[in-house]
Amino acid sequence: MHSNELDLNTLRFSVHRVTFQIAGTPGSSLELIANDFAHFADNASGPPLFRIELNEQDPPYHEVPTRPATVYTPRNVGLTEGTRTFVDYSGRALAIWDRGERLFRIYTRDLDLQYEATYLFLLSRLGEELDLRHLHRIHALALGYNGRAILSVLPMGGGKSTLGAHLLKNPQFDFLSDDSPFLDANGSVHAFPLRLGLLPGFEGDIPKEYLRTIQRMEFGPKTLVDYRYFAPRIRPSAEPGIVFLGKRSLSTKCEILPCSPTDWSKSMIVNSVVGLGLYQGLEFIMRSNVSELFGKAGVAWSRWRNARRLCQRSEVYHLILGRDHEHNARTIFEFVQSRLGK
Repeated sequence: MHSNELDLNTLRFSVHRVTFQIAGTPGSSLELIANDFAHFADNASGPPLFRIELNEQDPPYHEVPTRPATVYTPRNVGLTEGTRTFVDYSGRALAIWDRGERLFRIYTRDLDLQYEATYLFLLSRLGEELDLRHLHRIHALALGYNGRAILSVLPMGGGKSTLGAHLLKNPQFDFLSDDSPFLDANGSVHAFPLRLGLLPGFEGDIPKEYLRTIQRMEFGPKTLVDYRYFAPRIRPSAEPGIVFLGKRSLSTKCEILPCSPTDWSKSMIVNSVVGLGLYQGLEFIMRSNVSELFGKAGVAWSRWRNARRLCQRSEVYHLILGRDHEHNARTIFEFVQSRLGK
């Protein structure tokens, strides 16, 4: 079924001027997606850049070509024919991305899967569209302090969200992004505030009305902290301030050490240029031809330029996080105060 055959609720959003429209049938995950992107709610008129339809129904496999798939990942099997790319989620869901209509449709009765697949599609699609506008993601927690950006670059699973939840207990910190703020050509940091994602048991004293738990495709349950919890503290953008290149240790200590340009260059290549840890898998599954992949070379150079400018305009340090989350947060706050003032 297409949109004109269904009773759909429709919402519109604009993420740094990339507009999209999302429509969901009653009972779909539309409300959850709308909550995540509430900061970017948009009431303007005019055609969106792309559209999404959420359908709580069995996947229409009769629409899928019968020829062999062309892309395989742990999550997906995909194939492209003409302007349409079909992505199967182990028989539990089917997504269809039509580049001609700029329409993404997903069909499933598993609402957790519908939510996660749509959320990941949005991360991938928005990242690619903003790449073309020279506004690039970096895999980092981003907070604001006295108008300056404080970035903590940690690997996937390194505890960015847990660190963010503890740092935000201090009212002097503003919020920009849990996982992937955007960098412009001047190294300034732009907000991408969607949610905080914590492992169950790490919620601390966050009120229950701001929490929800989802079952992820591969990595088990995750507790999401609602956008409303930190909405009053969102800062739209911040000038470069401090960049922490983080690692974890089993010590109780938290250490902050000097960092060389060689060290931060390597980190920026991994966390911004390559984007390791940033979800961008569907960008590659949904390519229509190999030549599009080679077009990423110009994007890689632009990502490097923005990330280098961030580090050139920031103080950059190694951050060794210990086991004590409160001690980590206290050490970072006191260090930030010492460098950027109270």
